[in-house]
Amino acid sequence: MIEILTPAQLDRARDTGHLVGTILHTLRARTGVGTNLLEIDRWAKEMILEAGADSCYVDYAPSFGRGPFGHHICTAVNDAVLHGKPHDRRLADGDLLTLDLAVSLRGVAADAAISFVVGGERDAEDERMISTTERALAAGIAAAEPGARIGDLSHAIGSVLAEAGYPINLEFGGHGIGSTMHQDPHIANSGRPGRGYRLRPGLLLALEPWVMDGTDRLVTDADGWTLRSANGARTAHSEHTIVITADGAEILTLTPGR
Repeated sequence: MIEILTPAQLDRARDTGHLVGTILHTLRARTGVGTNLLEIDRWAKEMILEAGADSCYVDYAPSFGRGPFGHHICTAVNDAVLHGKPHDRRLADGDLLTLDLAVSLRGVAADAAISFVVGGERDAEDERMISTTERALAAGIAAAEPGARIGDLSHAIGSVLAEAGYPINLEFGGHGIGSTMHQDPHIANSGRPGRGYRLRPGLLLALEPWVMDGTDRLVTDADGWTLRSANGARTAHSEHTIVITADGAEILTLTPGR
């Protein structure tokens, strides 16, 4: 299903996107060395419920997971990159953490992810990997305009990732979003320009470049959800929800002040 949102729905989408961006910003500021992943999940739950919203993850049970997910946010550490299930783990200095949050407010969902290094220890390759996903996301957003095709976005994203030397996994990528979290069209993180669905104003998309250092192959944890790099290397993931407008793309999930 591909939804084209009405002006009233778009206003609600902006509210949802603002909420997602605000929660991620707050969680990043609260998270430090010694923070437990279950604390992050609890904080996310409190902020979601206080806003009168719903997590898109608690009852999420797709074919590829061992559902329902049962938590309010995805927390992926170091070699984990997608669908990281919160568990009893305290973060250490230098851990690379990805927070992925999808929320529904008044019937419209928004989805975003950020990766960052916890504490004061910094690794140049971690920073390069995070920066690469952020630049790939910006390239995909820049390519999103009325009349463009999904392949144009995939090509823009993939060009940045490939130029930086990262293998690209095509199993999981961006997606349509609206009244539900995951909709058509699928937006692979690499592709051929000029191919696929033609973008129209009112279309909501979640773009999410992610990479693993030195591999494009995933393995699944015993929890049935958390996806990790097959070689145990670090990972990074950046995501925004955007809406196609008459002039281009509007980012809905920016953090406050950006």
